[in-house]
Amino acid sequence: MSQSLHEALGLTDDEFKMIQDVLQRPPNHLELAMYSVMWSEHCSYKSSRIHLRRLPTEGETVIMGPGENAGVIDLGENFALAIRMESHNHPSAIEPYQGAATGVGGILRDIFTVGARPIALLDSLWMGPQDNPKSRWVFKGVVSGISGYGNAVGVPTIGGETHFEEKFAYNPLVNVAAIGIALKEHLIRAAATGVGNKVVLLGAPTGRDGIGGVSVLASAGFDSETDSSKRPSVQVGDPFEEKKLIELCLDLLRSDLLVGIQDLGGAGLSCATSETAAKGGSSMDVYLDKVPRRETNMEPFEVMISESQERMLAIVTPDNLEKVLSLAKHWEVEAAIIGEVREPTPWLDGNVRGILRVYDRECGELLGEVPASSLADEAPLYDREMSEPSSWRSQLQKEPRLSTLDDQLIKYLSQKEFDPSLVYRQYDHQLFLNTIVPPGSDAALLQVSAPGVGRAQRAFGVSVDGNPRWCSVHPYRGAAATVIESAMNIACVGAKAVALVDCLNFGNPTHPHVMWQLSETVDGIAEACKALDIAVVGGNVSLYNEANGTDIDPTPTITTVGTAEIPHLPLPALSRAEVGSYLYLLGSECNTLSGSEVAVEHLKEVGGNLFDFSYDSVKALRDLVIELFGNATALHVQVLHNVSSGGVLRATREICESSRVGCKLNKSKLTLPELLGEKPDRILAVTTSPEPFEEFLTSRTVPFTLIGELQGNTVDYGDELSIQL
Repeated sequence: MSQSLHEALGLTDDEFKMIQDVLQRPPNHLELAMYSVMWSEHCSYKSSRIHLRRLPTEGETVIMGPGENAGVIDLGENFALAIRMESHNHPSAIEPYQGAATGVGGILRDIFTVGARPIALLDSLWMGPQDNPKSRWVFKGVVSGISGYGNAVGVPTIGGETHFEEKFAYNPLVNVAAIGIALKEHLIRAAATGVGNKVVLLGAPTGRDGIGGVSVLASAGFDSETDSSKRPSVQVGDPFEEKKLIELCLDLLRSDLLVGIQDLGGAGLSCATSETAAKGGSSMDVYLDKVPRRETNMEPFEVMISESQERMLAIVTPDNLEKVLSLAKHWEVEAAIIGEVREPTPWLDGNVRGILRVYDRECGELLGEVPASSLADEAPLYDREMSEPSSWRSQLQKEPRLSTLDDQLIKYLSQKEFDPSLVYRQYDHQLFLNTIVPPGSDAALLQVSAPGVGRAQRAFGVSVDGNPRWCSVHPYRGAAATVIESAMNIACVGAKAVALVDCLNFGNPTHPHVMWQLSETVDGIAEACKALDIAVVGGNVSLYNEANGTDIDPTPTITTVGTAEIPHLPLPALSRAEVGSYLYLLGSECNTLSGSEVAVEHLKEVGGNLFDFSYDSVKALRDLVIELFGNATALHVQVLHNVSSGGVLRATREICESSRVGCKLNKSKLTLPELLGEKPDRILAVTTSPEPFEEFLTSRTVPFTLIGELQGNTVDYGDELSIQL
């Protein structure tokens, strides 16, 4: 039986009826296409909004929270930091280079849309094993796309994480975060206000690439036919056009020439026009014949839903119009007047509403007429069925057990780790000369500065983290632990977490266990953020991450930002450990292997109750680590390193490999769960002077243990394990 048009566009029968009720008539093809993209999962969050409301979004430093193009926090000294995180999973699986590149381009536009200069990128990449040719192709293309776009547009990538696991072979995750710096008086919101103000489209002409784009691709899973059938929906980026657009938009904002501005991302013109009109409480007339195009004979619906890249929508007063057009010409950016802001008017239901009208003035034809808020704010809200997996509670009782290190496990633990520098060396991370702690550490630390904005005597730390192993075992605790890990990572560079953005990557929301995972994850993030005084200032939900009917494990990725003082040199670093130094473990005990790499990947045991933690202890450790970073010279602290994936053994190896010195671990001080468990509220510290270091720690409330000494060229755990560097 053939599909109806609305079903082919991804709308259900009930949703089609809702549209008819709003319009008081059947929608035409243009209107139906606009609703299909605006009511997609990617644009409307119709399956997740009911849960996201439970996240804490306010804090002392928050200037803009969720709902704006980017979250913004106050850094002091009149500086603000903008942060945003997005996924480009499905496009990157189909066209790795362009999928990743346009993900970077889109998120950079989110940053300068609020008036901030983009200064940094971070990425979280979850890929299939590299012995799979398809996974190698995807990984190479994604890394090249991020570096090719970021380097060309002039924004450094200063941090990230890369993981290879079988479950991501057919549905890789590409999550990208961006950060910008602004003076507070240059911040702007996306709203169309002022009757008679002009709607100006800036940037690249509109094409057929990206028809539906992420709004379509992110609302369905993969099957064996996905690559070829969906390739035309992937956008094509031009970083040099983006660079010109950045400079133009920041110039316009510094000159106070704009009333509002909005990026054309997911859903293209449909989104930008309806959202700005709805936020401003205004109507808007759009003249489709005035939209610059790079392809001929485009249908009206194609123009309205195309996600062609490097485009912005600006709201301009008539008095400033010539100045805006002149600056656009100066920066060699195409500018077209494509509409006008109008008064709200009575709709068919009798209510006064902001109406979005789409015209072809050349033909004198009204092509479409819908309430703007019905597109932007009134998508259906689903409280989807949830149920925990039937075996989940019984799995909690199946604690992974490990009594000894057999030959097979020793071989597994001794295998060479992936070198992340193979990725981050392809990125320029020193472009603005404000990177204090570069990639390769627990987190990046940057001075607050940006070209054209200025430089403050303040710094900020930032880290991106995720762990689907933890969250598949226990979504609630795993998500909370991910927040803790991210906060601990930036504490290792002297910063205290104040805000985060998240990217929630899940499977098919029509599967009840997936919605249970999502709900539990949101509650875990909310609990940790409330306990640690961290505000969630934005985020993204990526659903339908499934391949051939199999959902990925729940993978929330967290990008956390914290404020810091400018540190004194020399700084603690992984590469500074010396022969004869002492290795300490700070923090609470770990008595479980649940959720660890050893348990899940080697022992193939996915049960257990995961680790528990006390937030008071977490805060005490966080504050201690920040204090140690600030007093590193006086206490002879060479290294501060968070313990997470791979446990104490992996963290020790990372120190040793970076410093090119071995370590003798004291087996009597480390049980196997202590050695290989992944409880994130633990820190490794290296010092050359144990007496003053221990005296300092004794005056605090954080437990500590001397677990090893730096010497030789192997990492040894008693006589059982010796790993050659």
